[in-house]
This record gives sequence, structure tokens and C-alpha cells, in this order.
Amino acid sequence: MPSNAPDQIRDILESVRTIALVGASEKPNRPSHEVMEYLQRQGYRVIPVNPRLAGQQVLGETVYADLASLPEPVDMAELFLAPERTDAVIDQAIEQKIPVLWLQIGVINKSGAARAEAAGLRVVMDRCPKQEIPKLGIRPIAERA
Repeated sequence: MPSNAPDQIRDILESVRTIALVGASEKPNRPSHEVMEYLQRQGYRVIPVNPRLAGQQVLGETVYADLASLPEPVDMAELFLAPERTDAVIDQAIEQKIPVLWLQIGVINKSGAARAEAAGLRVVMDRCPKQEIPKLGIRPIAERA
């Protein structure tokens, strides 16, 4: 069962520091770009993942082709993908032992979420951190004690 309760989401967003954003876009008008920029302003390190843009820069960060290519461990993988494209990425998140899997609003993969949870990952599904952070009153990382 995904961790969609407010107290669970708060715990995740207050403990996570580094996020791999899968489906990152270089286009400022795309939701993934807006969310990446917002999370950076909140103090999170956001590493963009998109095979089409691998090696390029988005918002000052190098883009990687997939989760297996990341140069360092991340605390969370956030998926901005069509639901039918998430299974392989979920399997990579499991392989990489990424603690949290976050599926954006509209990205619903119940069997993939169950697989990730069975492997020990915490899963949030059909939510957006850009909406949850202000709703839960979570302060930017630099302002936390």
C-alpha cells in the first residue's frame, strides 16, 4: 500500500536529500522542469534522468540516461513517466536499492508499487512533492534545525 498518508509523506520529504527525477525535461514549461526547479529551491539535490538528454545539463545538473548510471546514491526516485513506461524504472530502483519511489500525479502502477514495496522501498503514488511540501508546511532544508 503506497505511503500516501500525510504523516508518511512528511517523514519522506523531511528525510530525503537527493532525488533522481526520471523523465526530466529541459523545457521550462514542462511540469517535470517546474517540479525540479521547485525542489532545488527547497534545498534538495535533484539529479535529472532522461536517456534523450544524457550528458546535457538541466538546471545546473548533468542528466543521466537511467538510474543505473547515477554517479552517487539517491534517497528517492521520482517518476514523471507514462504509467506503461514505469516498470523497467521501478525494477532499476529496486536493483539500486533506492529507499523511496515516488510516482507523480497520474502515474499509477499498482503492480509496480507492490513489487517495490515487497523489495523494501517506500512508495508514494499519484502525488506531487511540489503540492505536498506547502500543504504540509515543510520548510526548506536550510531552515530546518
